[in-house]
Parts: sequence; C-alpha cells; structure tokens
Amino acid sequence: DLRQALARGEFALHYQPLLDLASGTISGCEALVRWHHRTRGMIPPGAFIPLAEETKLIVPLGEWVLREACREAATWERPMRISVNVSAVQFRQPGLVQSVMGALAASGLPPERLELEITETVLIHEGEALKTLHQLRALGVRIALDDFGTGYSSLSYLRRFPFDKIKIDQSFVREMTTRANCVAIVSAVVGLADELGMTATAEGVETADQLDLVRQVGCLEAQGYLLGRPKPI
Repeated sequence: DLRQALARGEFALHYQPLLDLASGTISGCEALVRWHHRTRGMIPPGAFIPLAEETKLIVPLGEWVLREACREAATWERPMRISVNVSAVQFRQPGLVQSVMGALAASGLPPERLELEITETVLIHEGEALKTLHQLRALGVRIALDDFGTGYSSLSYLRRFPFDKIKIDQSFVREMTTRANCVAIVSAVVGLADELGMTATAEGVETADQLDLVRQVGCLEAQGYLLGRPKPI
C-alpha cells in the first residue's frame, strides 16, 4: 500500500505554525506528511514513517514532501519560512542537494525561506554529512537541528557546524513545570544558542504554563498544540 500511495496521490501536507515569541506572530510553518489511505482512512505518521525509512521509500516520499512544501509556500501571501524534515536515510542518498535546488527552482521559493530540519542521526557519517550541509547552506537554505538533547553528541555537533536553529526536544519542555532541572537545561541551551548566533525553538508547548516558562528563559520561538495543531493549509 505504501509503495502505491504516492502514485495514487494519497499523501497530503499538514502545517504546524511556529510562533515568534517577541512579536506574537507566526514566523513559519513545519510541513508534516499525512496519509489518507483509500480504505483505512487517516494513518498516523508513527505507523508509516518507520516503515518508509526501513524500505527506503522515504526517499521518493521525502522528495515529494520537499517539492510540495516549496510549491505551496511560494503561493502564501506572507513570506513565512517553511520547515521540511529530512530523514537520515534520505540525507545519505546522493542527489539531496540537487533535489533541493530543483524544488526551489520549480516553485520559485527564495532559498532563505526554506528550512531543513535534521536530527543528530544524520551526523553519524560526519564527513559526508558536513559536506552536504555546507552545500545546502551555500544555496541560502537554513539548517535546523531537531530534537536537540536526545542524542549523545549534541555539543560536538554544534562545534562542527553552525546551525541556524536548535529545536529543544519536547521531553524537556513538557517537564519544565514539574522539574527544576529541566528549566535549567532549557535555559542553558537557550544561552548556548544565543552565544552561537542560533535561534532556540521550544517544541511541544501544550500548556500556558509551559509557554510562560520557555518565554522566561529566553526562547525566541515556540511550537506545539497550545499554539496550533498540524492542519491543512
């Protein structure tokens, strides 16, 4: 079914807003893929993304997401940024830079409006990964490190590549209201991001108390169900 879904046009993009905490305006949106199965209905990403990665179907699916997100974002009245996730499997395939160039050229989207989100697993094969990241940066595309704090070598990665954004994992944000050490950790990451010239974004903000805390520690941007659930554009 997954192999045939792309040809059948069963995938669609939903968008989750990112809030600029200083101005209170939406600074951009993250594109998230959804699968409308012809008989099973809506299938959650957690049920098919791991399968897509295991079978490497994430490569054509990821290319479709990239093209579609750029195409739709280019039509928006406000020139907001669009964030697109790139899986480690997709990142390791040759031709990623060319795919990004093609999506930008076909859509007419300015490169600075595209933000690619990667996780630390992308950087396991460090040499090639850094080369690809620098090529993408040379295009004018922004690079964000997603789920920051869940890997093993976060700080060394920040030393090796100048990311534009650090997205603080929702597990830390969720526990800020109950564990003081999580407040300290998020505050430290925000300070680190500021020193390195990066934006710190809090993921998974679900309550007003969490929003108050991430604002107090200096996060510049936030994302989560409190601010907006993923929806069709």
